[in-house]
Amino acid sequence: MTTLESRPNTALLVIDMQNGVVAGLHRRDEVVANIGTLVERARRRSVPIVWIQDSGVDMPHGSQAWERIPELVHAEPEGVVHKLYQDSFEGTDLDQALAAAAVGHVVVTGAHTDACVRATIHGALFRGYDVTLVGDAHTCADLSTHGAPPPEQVIAHTNLYWRNQRAPGRIAAVADTEDVTFGG
Repeated sequence: MTTLESRPNTALLVIDMQNGVVAGLHRRDEVVANIGTLVERARRRSVPIVWIQDSGVDMPHGSQAWERIPELVHAEPEGVVHKLYQDSFEGTDLDQALAAAAVGHVVVTGAHTDACVRATIHGALFRGYDVTLVGDAHTCADLSTHGAPPPEQVIAHTNLYWRNQRAPGRIAAVADTEDVTFGG
């Protein structure tokens, strides 16, 4: 039901699954395994996959911290988008890449729930995409010593409010890995 005309396809977005991002994150191995399952399912169904990579002071482009984690392997011709901001659309060619593949629905996974994942799902919905957040395939750091809720509460809250998100002509949804079929 996307508001983007003539864009019936779905794409999988894998956000910031990089060495310097995911080290020590909540349920890291479970989330990586779930994303791996989704990547393989998307490949079997010829669903476009876009790998998002963040760069910053702590993760300069080309550094070990910047590299994608070894458990999740990019394959050609899957897209790679390099970003500097939390919203994966902001200042990148992600929107153009999705338009070229006639994508109007994005399935979102990755890190950090409370930053890049959240900014990207809002950015996608704002731009007219239908957005499915995979509820068991995103994670975050424990920032409770800084006043944030513990990670399991951050993740649960994000899943709860995204399940109830609304926008004219667009769909926001949350699904677990096992329920994401990519239309097949």
